[in-house]
Amino acid sequence: MAVTIETLLDEREIHRQLCRLAAIMDSRDWEALGEVVADDAAGDFGEGYDVSGCAGFEAIFRQFLGKCGPTQHLLGNLVVEIEGDAATSRCYVRDMHQGLGERAGLFLSTPGEYRDRWIRTSSGWRLVYRQKINLMMIGSVGALGVDEV
Repeated sequence: MAVTIETLLDEREIHRQLCRLAAIMDSRDWEALGEVVADDAAGDFGEGYDVSGCAGFEAIFRQFLGKCGPTQHLLGNLVVEIEGDAATSRCYVRDMHQGLGERAGLFLSTPGEYRDRWIRTSSGWRLVYRQKINLMMIGSVGALGVDEV
């Protein structure tokens, strides 16, 4: 299949949406989630952590990020496949979470991969499905403000 300018622009917009979602998580800008995540999106964040709807994404992000200090989600090795008004993407994620308050000395990193599906809407590309695959866990879940997950 020949690469077109339109395909490259679509890939770039999805890349920007991925980066925007990482920034939303790190800044806790929950009001902006709907500009990236579709209202009827679904997600699999590991055993027992399935979500549905943009509100479900917000709830799980709040659960994991609401009681910890600063976070950083770095993305790399991105591959996007466009098929008309649908797309898939895969990228590595290297995240870091620092504890808050008395847990400030604790850190947690869960390097892994995001496997996503997207749809083109009149407002641009929106995430309709995310699977987070954790390849390892480095540090303490106490950084999240909990004793276990």
